[in-house]
Amino acid sequence: MPTAIILAGGLGTRLRSVVTDVPKPMALIKGKPFLEYQLDFWISRGVNDFILAVGYKHEVISQYFGDTYHGAKLTYSIEDKPLGTGGGFLLALEKTTEELVLLLNGDTFFDIDLEYLEAQHREKSADVTFSVFKAFEVGRYMGLAIDKEGRVKSLATNNSELGRLANGGIYLVKTSAVPQSYKATHNKISLEDDIFPGMINNRAQIFGVSFEGRFIDIGVPSDYHRAAEILCPHGDNS
Repeated sequence: MPTAIILAGGLGTRLRSVVTDVPKPMALIKGKPFLEYQLDFWISRGVNDFILAVGYKHEVISQYFGDTYHGAKLTYSIEDKPLGTGGGFLLALEKTTEELVLLLNGDTFFDIDLEYLEAQHREKSADVTFSVFKAFEVGRYMGLAIDKEGRVKSLATNNSELGRLANGGIYLVKTSAVPQSYKATHNKISLEDDIFPGMINNRAQIFGVSFEGRFIDIGVPSDYHRAAEILCPHGDNS
């Protein structure tokens, strides 16, 4: 299984009314940090090497989890200043020499079949493979235009159509396909607004694979409050 990079450096400003004084991925869901549910899920899928891209109050995360968690290795990539999703990803890439990484949003949980995602990625010789889902909340998620072969043609920040395919926040990324011009700049940059659109414009092979599993993005209070029913569908913490 590939090394996983989890983007856990966000400030969580939209959650401040309900979650204070901790990084967003450490928001408690039934007494456990959201990040713990993520780690448990991916470890159960065979991932045993994680790079946590952290920034805001990173000590809260590192002190809670340490360098190993349930047998998995945890490495920390620490932002000295806010670098955005893209900058955090690029900084974390300096911690690995792997050709393929699993990139995860730290505030999103999506129950996907990782083996199938990886098989599709390799079959299509993709540079990046998105996990996608059908969105039924207008304007809530980034939409994607995908052709009949599954190739991502463009990203759209304004998703105005119900049932349109949307970004699920899980990606397989061929590290050598990330343009050198982006790497090691240590500047604030966005995955969604800069790196991925730039790769699409440069005709990188970017595909989307659709899944119908449980999904939650805790980025806003309303979704944070319903996270327990998604993460613990049977009423337990497993």
